Amino acid sequence: MLYLQLFVDGVVSGCAIGLVSISFSYFYSVTGTFHVAHAGIYTLCGYVAWALVAAGAPFIAALMLAVLAGALSGYATQHVLYQRLADRQASPLVMMIASIGLLTVLQNIVAIVFSPNIVQFDMPWRVGHLDIAGVTLSHPQALIALVSIVIFVGLTVFSARTDLGKRIRAIASNAELAEITRLDPKRVFAYVLAISSAIVAVPAVLVGVDQAMQPYTSLIVLLTAVVAMIAGGIGSLPGAFGMSIVLAVIQSLSVALIPGRWSIAAVFGIFILFILLKPEGLFRRRFSRAL
Repeated sequence: MLYLQLFVDGVVSGCAIGLVSISFSYFYSVTGTFHVAHAGIYTLCGYVAWALVAAGAPFIAALMLAVLAGALSGYATQHVLYQRLADRQASPLVMMIASIGLLTVLQNIVAIVFSPNIVQFDMPWRVGHLDIAGVTLSHPQALIALVSIVIFVGLTVFSARTDLGKRIRAIASNAELAEITRLDPKRVFAYVLAISSAIVAVPAVLVGVDQAMQPYTSLIVLLTAVVAMIAGGIGSLPGAFGMSIVLAVIQSLSVALIPGRWSIAAVFGIFILFILLKPEGLFRRRFSRAL
């Protein structure tokens, strides 16, 4: 029963990481920008919701406003930072360094404005739980699993069926041709980062409700999500989401065999094996950023 509980816990954690992974993959696949500041937006959105709940706002309203804050932050980041650097023909390395700088600024702003200490949501329902066939799920865990799957399916359908989704895929396939055909890649890049940042706000808030939050812990979440994205195949949303669950389950089950502080080593060990044996990822046959 212990292993079943650890497996379920891993699946839930994987769903949350999966949202971070697909949101990062969505932007990276379209723009090629390694958006490290995604972890900073993750942190910011979680604390926005926490502050609103602490001020007496209903949780649903706090979650929606955190999603809005994420979308606005993402749009502004692309418009003010990345696009200006791109206009100056900055190299990918310069873009990444700028993103790391923004991550540092966001984390420290959160620490100064809110608190550098661990904080928790003060809501009675967060400590409730469900017992299903001997497996215990907290209410936030059940919500994480359900909402994550809905968002993953929604993003997949959006990408494949809507006009904007098809426009985004066209730009991801060939940005230069998209510029010639007046698909306006600059505007679309800002839309994509807004969408990605809105998505990452959801696990930021829900994981914060389930566990706790601290300004400087989001980077390890992003690194795990990036590992899943690469292992699943860059540009493959199902690959990124699926590998997030696989890696989280492995990390969770490894706790029964090795000390918990070493469990993350299992994830990165698998990542090294993927890089050596199948560098294009499990669900891609060739290197590509196309969605």
